[in-house]
Amino acid sequence: MTSLTGAVVLVTGANGGIGSHFVHEALARGAAKVYATARTPRTWDDDRIVPLALDVTDAASIAAVVEAAPDVTVLINNAGHAPAGFSILTHTDDEIRQNVETNFLGPLFLARAYAPLLAAHSGNAAIIDIHSAMAWYAFGGIYSATKAALWSATNSLRLELQPAGVQVVGVHVGYVDTAMAAHSTDEKLDPAVLVATVFDATEAGEYEVLADETSVQLKAGLSAPLEAVYPQLAKG
Repeated sequence: MTSLTGAVVLVTGANGGIGSHFVHEALARGAAKVYATARTPRTWDDDRIVPLALDVTDAASIAAVVEAAPDVTVLINNAGHAPAGFSILTHTDDEIRQNVETNFLGPLFLARAYAPLLAAHSGNAAIIDIHSAMAWYAFGGIYSATKAALWSATNSLRLELQPAGVQVVGVHVGYVDTAMAAHSTDEKLDPAVLVATVFDATEAGEYEVLADETSVQLKAGLSAPLEAVYPQLAKG
């Protein structure tokens, strides 16, 4: 388990609806410092929040952040990108590359860069990766594919970092009430509820968070026949 009390937290995508809640909730739970990272960092009204520029698709930017923030004990890979539309056949090549770099390679490379530093805080260090319920349901085109890839990478990181005492938490959630989900009229989870659930699980020593009923149902469906998950495949 990883305590937020006295922790030094780094949040990617900190300017967004979920990211900003991670920043404030970490401090509310006793974090000593939060690095709030984004491509274009914003100003904050708390001296414990340190804004840093970070482009997770840029190796030099990742290296610069690790150098500027070597004292991190909790890394939260929250930054993500979703293209317009849901067809993997009609996404542009650039959209596919951007999603792979932002949603998969960026979090993986950042975790790899921080792994040795987190291992130095053995027993009280964590990586939190924000996946999506769509990792388990091919509805979002390349977004689903990249979140599925991140889920797999998180599982690998968890196994490899467990001997070093680094907790790796994977988070699955459906729609969250943020700008990214503004297009949907489906039920949406309050980002404050999501963040509280994630931190509760982290501090309890858990490895996976199914933050809403959508995630619970989709994970349960992984063992079902494909025709049950995707009725359109059933033979008429």
